Amino acid sequence: MNQSRGFSFKQGQLLCKALNKEKADYLFIGKSGAIILGYPGTTQDVDIYPRKDPVNGRRIIRALLKLGFKLDKKIKESIIQGKDFVQIKSGPFDVDLVFAPEGFNNYDEVKKRSMRIREFPVAHIEDIIISKEAAKRERDLRDLPFLKEFAKTLKGR
Repeated sequence: MNQSRGFSFKQGQLLCKALNKEKADYLFIGKSGAIILGYPGTTQDVDIYPRKDPVNGRRIIRALLKLGFKLDKKIKESIIQGKDFVQIKSGPFDVDLVFAPEGFNNYDEVKKRSMRIREFPVAHIEDIIISKEAAKRERDLRDLPFLKEFAKTLKGR
């Protein structure tokens, strides 16, 4: 189904535009968030940290449907309920909705520290790093030194 394997800035823009049009409350996180901040890396999917709320879930569903995602009843229910992790591979690109990212306890706190890069609401690089550290996945641990160096570069701007 996927026409492209991996995250592209264009895909992020399409998703962002659709979510913003529906007034969804969310942040880009993970490596896709870091890439939007300027990190020179690649990733296989778009990682979104949405506010856990049924109304917000319905907004996300509308946005995804308008982009051409095929969402079955089970996926829709998982989004509305804010299931911790909802992986969607039934559209033009892969999207991970992470309602409970590792290392984050409170959406509002993460949102306070977030930034807007053009139309993109993005978690702060330090929060992205905290989440990667907390997840302790091998691929995240490999990226951490590079993400930390990138964070230093951002602070210097």
